[in-house]
This record gives sequence, structure tokens and C-alpha cells, in this order.
Amino acid sequence: MTEHLTIVEHPLVQHKLTLMRERDTSTASFRRLLREISHLLAYEVTRDLPMTTRTIETPLEEMEAPVLKGKKLALVSILRAGNGLLDGVLELIPSARVGFVGLYRDEATLQPVQYYSKLPADLPERVTIAVDPMLATGNSSAAAVDLIKAAGATDVRFLCLLAAPEGVARMKDAHPDVRIVTAALDRRLNERGYILPGLGDAGDRMFGTK
Repeated sequence: MTEHLTIVEHPLVQHKLTLMRERDTSTASFRRLLREISHLLAYEVTRDLPMTTRTIETPLEEMEAPVLKGKKLALVSILRAGNGLLDGVLELIPSARVGFVGLYRDEATLQPVQYYSKLPADLPERVTIAVDPMLATGNSSAAAVDLIKAAGATDVRFLCLLAAPEGVARMKDAHPDVRIVTAALDRRLNERGYILPGLGDAGDRMFGTK
């Protein structure tokens, strides 16, 4: 773990990730496992959220109790695969505001092409978590964070299932202030920009498409 990158080595995270990597895991199982693992990853990416206290009444007495400080979180899904992580994180943080950034990777240049962006208001006052299962080349992720920061966000975190060293380096170069939380740092990218050993195309495996 570094200041820029956190790898969540919890046994349940690693076990579920292994099941997701397996080629023969069904679409339904992959989707369920992604939702389950997103809960566990969300604990880590929200570990240092700012806190305050407020006065409450328990059945026995009054007390000063800890609560989250400031406005609710903002979650930004990088379409389409980001929705798999988003659904799980929302189960943990149901009051979060939600935005979407639509990017696809040009298979010839491996560069991102934007086709959609809809972000919550008041991002400067919210901790913003961008979610995308795969941090491969890092080009789409960096472009998405560009859009999020352009909308005013100042505290941005990036949550992914798998990362490649190339993507981590690209993000660190483009956005050194954005902490990456992931379940694994894999070996490298192949010539098509896919993570090795990886788990294939997360969106295709999640939605049953090819």
C-alpha cells in the first residue's frame, strides 16, 4: 500500500475475486460476486470520511454520537461496467448522490471517447468516489476524473476491482491527489490493453454480452 494506491487484501475480497476471475463463472454469479465485493471495497474507500457528533437520545440517556460530517457522498459510475460496482456501493450508502460518465475505448488508439456526462450538483462540497471495475490503461479513468474535477470536485477517490501497473502510473501522473482503492494489482496489460491475468471484459461478463 502506498499513499496513492490501496490494495484491499481482506480474505473475503480475495476469495470472491478468485471466483470472478474463473472463466466458467456464470453471468449471474459474476454479477452477484461483484455486488458483494463492492460492499467490502466500499468500507476501505470510505474509511477516512470526515466525522462530527450530534446529540441523540438512546432509550436510556442522552449522548454525543458520531455521524458523517458535511454533505452526502457523490458516486460517479464510469459507464457501463461501473454500474456493477455502483449498485453494491449504493446498498451501503443509499443516500449518496449519483452521477454518470459515459466513455468508451477506441480499440485502435486505446484512447477514451466521451459520449455522456451527468454529474451531481455541489461537488465541491462532497467527497466524490468514481467507480469502474477495471483500471487498465488508465486513459478512460483519467479522462473521467478530468470531467469530475471540472465540475468542481476537490476530494476524489477511485474505486476499482482490478488495476494494472500501467493504469496506476497513468492515474498517478494525471491525478496524483486521487487515491485508488482496488482488490488487486495485476501483472501487466496485453497488446490490446486488457489486464493480465485479469478476468476478461468486466462489462461483457456482467451483462452477458460479447
